[in-house]
Amino acid sequence: MRVAEDWKDYEILATGSGEKLERWGEVILLRPDPQVIWRAKSSLENSKALNAHYRREKTGGGHWEIKKPMPDEWVIGYKNLKFKIKPMGFKHTGLFPEQAANWDMMVKLIKGAKREIKVLNLFAYTGGATVASASAGASVVHVDASKGMVERAKENACLSGLKDAKIRYIVDDCFKFVEREIRRGNKYDAIILDPPSYGRGPNGEMWKLEDCLFDFLEKLTKVLSDKPLFVLLNSYTTGLQPIVLKNLLELTFKSPAISYELGLPTRENIVLPCGNSGVIVWKN
Repeated sequence: MRVAEDWKDYEILATGSGEKLERWGEVILLRPDPQVIWRAKSSLENSKALNAHYRREKTGGGHWEIKKPMPDEWVIGYKNLKFKIKPMGFKHTGLFPEQAANWDMMVKLIKGAKREIKVLNLFAYTGGATVASASAGASVVHVDASKGMVERAKENACLSGLKDAKIRYIVDDCFKFVEREIRRGNKYDAIILDPPSYGRGPNGEMWKLEDCLFDFLEKLTKVLSDKPLFVLLNSYTTGLQPIVLKNLLELTFKSPAISYELGLPTRENIVLPCGNSGVIVWKN
């Protein structure tokens, strides 16, 4: 497991009874977490510091219940990176803090390459991996089907002092974008993908991870440069083991891969699992 231990502006304060109590800067949020199957030592929703609690609806979805005044959005930092945080639907805040362990890895790899690295970031969301890669000197193509998330990624880049960095933002279905890149003959030294379990493209394209991921990875082999640096695959799908990601990468890219869980430390001195990653790293 790789644990994101270097946060200053984020921490998990307590867990239990299907929820986690988190500090995002000065704001305290309580959100559901399917991995938390143990009982809470005390009532998390009665925490005096709590600003907002995401409550699930019996019919699906949910809503934020505001407990104490809080800003609509605010900024937190990780090392030299800055991110806008905003509670949104489906319990999200616009950032997955456990990915900091992967950001550190890709920054080290890109800087260590000592050459310009072209990065393709797919299902790129609000751009955590994009700003990390750009901060290390890479040129990045950032692709996501959500216009709102791409706009947020631009804001995060500006907040991180990367307004003039070599980042190209694309609102598109990732599968179709990659097919066009294959036809154009464009190549990338590093590929990052963070595919959802289910998704829908801007024109109604359907994505289901188990049905689409293997074929998609095979297509990605055609946009990898002749001197690749790394391919990173993330998954939050419950039940999809790290070894599955390792197998997928090795079967498609024909190179040795490693896989691991991602985790976040808590004040309870335990680590909360937060998904899995698989990566292939090539020697420069």
